[in-house]
Amino acid sequence: MTEPSDIETERTILRRPVLEDFDSYAALWADPAVMRFIGGKGRTREESWVRFLLITGMWQLLGYGLWTVLDRTSQAFLGLAGFHEMKRDITPSFEGVPEAGWILAPAAQGRGLATEMVSAMLAWSHDRAGFEKTVCIIAPENGASMAVARKCGDREKARTTYHGAPTILLER
Repeated sequence: MTEPSDIETERTILRRPVLEDFDSYAALWADPAVMRFIGGKGRTREESWVRFLLITGMWQLLGYGLWTVLDRTSQAFLGLAGFHEMKRDITPSFEGVPEAGWILAPAAQGRGLATEMVSAMLAWSHDRAGFEKTVCIIAPENGASMAVARKCGDREKARTTYHGAPTILLER
């Protein structure tokens, strides 16, 4: 298990989530536009709380997880990014391989921040955590995330389904 650390990029700070982040997470996950490629609908506050506990618990158990992403200058909440282990019921299985994920608030989208923060977290995964490989799953219609993944070195491994929806599995 690696010691978690903050990551700073030119425009962002990725830090471990704290309890005070919950309202920002809940607002992000409640937004149907944000969630359109991640389950298709916004989450309730209760669902968000369970997810938030899951995210914070991964740091405790696995030594990695999702970071809260803040604007480096204003400290405003921008989203979340990092790695998780969801034990997904998907074929082909990638259980045991860290899964990269990222979500940005609408105001933070379209500014190149996702590529910046994903590049930084992937460097951390190799340099600090020693991950031999990582994966991510993306809805085929999510062109923005597909572009980020490809820019950061992910390559398509399989086309599959997850929860009945077409899904692309990428590997780095």
